[in-house]
Amino acid sequence: MKKKTIALLLALVMALSLLAGCGGNDNQTPSTPDTPATTDTPTTPDPTPDPEPAPEPEPTTPGGDLPRAETLYFAGQQWGTVNSWNVIGTNQNNAMAIAGTASGYRTLMFETLYMYNPLDGKLTGLLADGDYSWNADQTELTVKIKSAAKWSDGTPVTAGDVKRTFDIGVQIANGTGSTYGAYISEIVAQDDATCIIKAAVNDAGQPKNPLKLLDFLSGTPIAQTAWIDKVVERNGNDSVSILNDAGDDVVWSGPYTRYYADDQKVVFIRDDNYWGQDASMWGKLPVPKYIAHTIYADNPAGENALKAGEVDVCQQFIGNIQDLWLKDGLPISTFYQEAPYGVCLTMPTAWYNMNIPVLAENPALRKAIAMAVDYDSIIANAMTNQSPSFADVPRSLMNPTDGEQALYDHAAVKDLQWTGNDADGANALLDEAGLVDTDGDGIREWNGEKISLNACCPNGWTDWQASMEIVAAAGEKIGIEITTNYPEYSIYQTVFTDPAQTEYQIFMWSPEAASPSNPWQRVNQFLGKEYVGVSNNWSGNWGQYVNDEADELILKIPTTTDENELKDIYTRLTEIYLTEVPSFSLMYRPSVFHAVNESVWTNFPSGDDGRGIPPMDCTDGYGIAALYDLELVG
Repeated sequence: MKKKTIALLLALVMALSLLAGCGGNDNQTPSTPDTPATTDTPTTPDPTPDPEPAPEPEPTTPGGDLPRAETLYFAGQQWGTVNSWNVIGTNQNNAMAIAGTASGYRTLMFETLYMYNPLDGKLTGLLADGDYSWNADQTELTVKIKSAAKWSDGTPVTAGDVKRTFDIGVQIANGTGSTYGAYISEIVAQDDATCIIKAAVNDAGQPKNPLKLLDFLSGTPIAQTAWIDKVVERNGNDSVSILNDAGDDVVWSGPYTRYYADDQKVVFIRDDNYWGQDASMWGKLPVPKYIAHTIYADNPAGENALKAGEVDVCQQFIGNIQDLWLKDGLPISTFYQEAPYGVCLTMPTAWYNMNIPVLAENPALRKAIAMAVDYDSIIANAMTNQSPSFADVPRSLMNPTDGEQALYDHAAVKDLQWTGNDADGANALLDEAGLVDTDGDGIREWNGEKISLNACCPNGWTDWQASMEIVAAAGEKIGIEITTNYPEYSIYQTVFTDPAQTEYQIFMWSPEAASPSNPWQRVNQFLGKEYVGVSNNWSGNWGQYVNDEADELILKIPTTTDENELKDIYTRLTEIYLTEVPSFSLMYRPSVFHAVNESVWTNFPSGDDGRGIPPMDCTDGYGIAALYDLELVG
């Protein structure tokens, strides 16, 4: 019997049990790995259930039990107590309301101009009306605002709000200002419905990077001018105070608003006056009345809650997730029914530190290590097969999506690609480069010194640690000493972002996933010179690799509109990357994980349903479209 069939049958059983029994169970203490939940398997319904159970009561207090048939529960996004509701602030720790990735901003409460869909790379208007338009030289981007778009206080969303959101971001250097201030010179509100986003230009009058303007469209939550002005006034126009304002009186445009929050859970309630039910947008309200996120102690607690049916949508890596339906018989689904189960958009990568002379001066050494690594073992063990192999999707600078894979000439770089576990080829490459073992101790030397390196990632990141162990094992097969080192994350983050560090020789970090500016942004992170020498570098090229030809090609990408020319550029950059090997990706990985329990809700997005809704946890970018299609089981 297929997984979906099993899931739906068991879901019906669990739904009957939920309706026949008590109300929401979100106040139960999450079970720990040592004490598995007794509800891991579907409960048996009462032998004589009421054929028409009474509707569950409304919660008597916001922190009380929620009607289960009206509430969508989440795990894996909110960790710790919410700090603020200030959409223009910083350090909000408010993941369900104020958060976003390159693959899409979370628009439950605060909305962007467009929604990004990583499945097809398209931008769909949200606050924006129709498609954006460029002028001839890509120095101006024009966006129209939907006439139906309204703030929660009933006033219209205007082009002036877009301008004010950008301006305050630059003034106080919040995330919007620091991310886009270098690429947008100004935003002009031509009238209430028309905003013109002007690109920053270089000395020749050419736009610095039109791709970053597209990122702005889907990555920036728009705030209301009147509310921004109020925050500025009450904080005396002091940037630090504005950034740290609690934002308790914030005005929103999205379909949900805050209902309750403490150190145990965060709850949102649907705004039934939401403008998006207008025919120009969704034409209806999202189905769940409440969005709730219990604050679990750790991943195992969230996973147990998912298995128990206390969580509907889970954004966590769950090893061997297929066992939940194949062995445990639980009504749990992923986007794809077969491995890799999700949409892999990013590539956790091992970076070589070019401050280490033996690595900087020996591309043969860099490639040999990369060739010897057993990636199939990483995929099987660290990722439990939730990643395509490098035989399925040959390595390049691109993620596995069809759109990015079409951007380079596969045949042109075929001879440079490797699938791994090739100790013979790696040893031959090292011998040819003169990196040999002269004293017979089994370790090759360079300039009279044994080649000894470390492989590092944060402690507790178990899938990454498993990957580094496999990298170290590759060294044994080719006469290179590689030892593992797992510092605490609080230490790790201060070291790998230091451009002068020599403490970590091979270390892990992930490049960008998918966005309107990718794969340019990711290529720049792998090869771009602009990040070299930058202190507290969270942006890219953490290994400090420099290649002038690559840098010149990267600078051309944002203003290249001819598809054939663009493909030639990406192909040449891929050739450089696979020859020089300044880093090597260890796996393909989803930017977010998306597992759902269908005991209460069903009709979540899946890869074969033809709707084109991405598995972005029903909240991010165009993934929020899922909330409008959900159905109660039974």
